[in-house]
Amino acid sequence: MFLTISTRGDAAHPATDLGYLLHKHPGKAQKFSTSHGTAHVFYPEADEQRCTAALLLEIDTVALVRRGKGRGGAPDAALAQYVNDRPYAASSLLAVALSGVFSSALRGVCAARPELPERARPLRVEVPALPARGGPGLVHRLFEPLGWTVTAEPVALDTEFPAWGDSRYVRLALESDTLTLAEALRHLYVLLPVLDDAKHYWVSSDEVDKLLRAGEGWLPGHPEQKLITSRYLSRRWSLTRQATERLELVRLAEADDSEVEEIDNAVAEETETEERPTPLAVLRREAILAALRASGAARVLDLGCGQGQLVQELLKDTRFTEIVGLDVSARALTIAARRLKLDRMGERQASRVRLLQGSLAYTDKRLKGYDAAVLSEVIEHLDLPRLPALEYAVFGAARPRTVVVTTPNVEYNVRWETLPAGHVRHGDHRFEWTREEFRAWAARIAGLHGYDVEFTPVGPDDPEVGPPTQMALFHRDDTEKEAKAA
Repeated sequence: MFLTISTRGDAAHPATDLGYLLHKHPGKAQKFSTSHGTAHVFYPEADEQRCTAALLLEIDTVALVRRGKGRGGAPDAALAQYVNDRPYAASSLLAVALSGVFSSALRGVCAARPELPERARPLRVEVPALPARGGPGLVHRLFEPLGWTVTAEPVALDTEFPAWGDSRYVRLALESDTLTLAEALRHLYVLLPVLDDAKHYWVSSDEVDKLLRAGEGWLPGHPEQKLITSRYLSRRWSLTRQATERLELVRLAEADDSEVEEIDNAVAEETETEERPTPLAVLRREAILAALRASGAARVLDLGCGQGQLVQELLKDTRFTEIVGLDVSARALTIAARRLKLDRMGERQASRVRLLQGSLAYTDKRLKGYDAAVLSEVIEHLDLPRLPALEYAVFGAARPRTVVVTTPNVEYNVRWETLPAGHVRHGDHRFEWTREEFRAWAARIAGLHGYDVEFTPVGPDDPEVGPPTQMALFHRDDTEKEAKAA
């Protein structure tokens, strides 16, 4: 991993002041041990007109794997421990190295020249390889509100094959004349792992304090505050809510009295006693669990299990004796394993659950013989030409007795006030069906593979546009097996 920080200067304010601010002498090359490798600091150039400090982080890949053991990694994702981008692309590893190597600069402390940290200076930051889950557009939305001029150049998957398109990496260059070095480092410390959307360590409650310290002065009013907070805290709902509430208190503390009074008057007195509506995700899981219980299933597949929320609920009910979560994403399975605390789970409980890596675009003999399978908010993430492959893999090859499928009802989207017209609910959705389209698809699948199907609304059933989520319950009679046996 590589990052450079450059500044310009003149006779009154030489660029080599950067050495004082970073507490690293421009005439030396220094190295520092980190938990996962060695950080090198050196200056490719250093004179009165221009000074550049470089941070090179050498990752010890063996140490990275060893330190990751015992954290509940997905058992079928072991290869991802060795084949990944961690040694090369900016991530939380680089952010931690920044905070360790440049800790005084991050805090805005310079004992030798105490006047320097408070002065804004021309800065240029370059990161040659930055994962950007959300693309260059998200990079602009995160950095531009903070006073940066952003250049985010997509990196091609392979320059020899331009038709393959761009990778998820960008070459990043940030420029500003209005920020202090401490502000710049705090922006990088938070936003590098946010763009990578992953962390190399377990996120605990102290991460909220780290986020608020580094985000002081800029995060409460950032237009992408919700996304930044959620990703920085690895989408842990309880921590995200805690951080959001504390950020709102900070914002109110900075507001003038008239604004606070206006906010108070805008809230009706009875609001405090009103019950908050149950989130749709919770209603969806409750509906799925009810359908599985009614079917009498004991051995259940959660296909496209994501981060393991449904698997976690299934484990609470002892009638489900075997639960398998399958997902194509090794990262999602790792998060699921941590959520379930597989590394600390008792032997009896652990014998009930497995996490598998696999794709629903292919038949998989591991999925045969189960009572029920769940496809919760999965089908809309596939390109329509690939949907027949999933249909055959689940209904034609695995053939569980019961299949539960949920998907968004696009007709209900007009009820989401914050969703622009014509937009789908999630950036990765390839399609969203009307009730008629979903029923036609389900009826075709049922007829083709010998299932009966019924439909259930999930969430408030609007008389005009229907429910927010539509659910199909497929059931195959066991007499098919008896007939074949005879």
